[in-house]
Amino acid sequence: MKLFIAERFVLYVILILFIVDVALIAMRGIEVDYAGYSLCLAVGIGVFLLGQFYRVSERDLRIAAALVSAGLFILFSLAGSVFNYMFLPVQFPAIDPLLLRVDAALGYNWRDVVIWAATDPWIGKTLFWVYATSLPQLLLIVIMLGFTGKDRMLHHFLVTGVLGALASITFWVFFPTYGAKAYLDLPQWVTETIPMAVNPAYGQELMRLGQEGVSYLTPKNVLGLIGFPSFHIFMAAMSVWFVPRHWLVIAVILPLNLLMLPAVLVQGGHHLSDIFGGLVAFVIVCAASSRLLNWLSAKERAGEAAAVPAQVFAAE
Repeated sequence: MKLFIAERFVLYVILILFIVDVALIAMRGIEVDYAGYSLCLAVGIGVFLLGQFYRVSERDLRIAAALVSAGLFILFSLAGSVFNYMFLPVQFPAIDPLLLRVDAALGYNWRDVVIWAATDPWIGKTLFWVYATSLPQLLLIVIMLGFTGKDRMLHHFLVTGVLGALASITFWVFFPTYGAKAYLDLPQWVTETIPMAVNPAYGQELMRLGQEGVSYLTPKNVLGLIGFPSFHIFMAAMSVWFVPRHWLVIAVILPLNLLMLPAVLVQGGHHLSDIFGGLVAFVIVCAASSRLLNWLSAKERAGEAAAVPAQVFAAE
């Protein structure tokens, strides 16, 4: 198996998460949709192995990089989402009351913003579709970076996503949030006028999971547990930062992710502070992942340099 140091790092993280997930599921007696997860697992492994085939056969190293990274992206998303659920029920009090007070001090109210978006249905509908582009955008960027031969940026992208998700989960474990949608109601006409990615019922289900825990896991109904920092904003920042610098691509990605800001508020049911948290988290994690990659690369080069004299000595 041919893997770059960053790919190996991500693969090790996935394997550790998978082992922890399996152990905790068995310990807690949680029922699992094995057919659903097996299908998702097969897709991720299949894409990864296809990339390995292209790399080992040296048919096309750019396609190989894109497929290997896409496979790792899918597998990490799968293992990470299950890992997040393993911390239910929550053990610490939610910080939403504090964030609601911050919202009020800033003059922000989620209910009022959603009502505003519903008064012109095209606004609410547009933000609904924008909100749904987060994951497809990331997969598209993986493919573009791979096909353009930007391996270093692709690996930085991967490690940033992995560390960002783990950091967000860790923060959420100790400072859980359910979002404004769990605490504020909406008039019935609003939900009848515009499609809603999340609504107060969604927020109430999050609170129930936080109090009672999970008894059945299925990829068909995975809820976004993390409120602060907003991981949708983190992903939007990743898209803008890592997208290949071509004017046509920028002309699409930049406006799309500027619209992601109101989309996350309206359709994601977030507090205003969740937005700032997501941006700050991205800045910190992106810099940290770059340092980690530099350290891993230096360590790998040192290992290769040490292996050369040993090979020469053996040949003599």
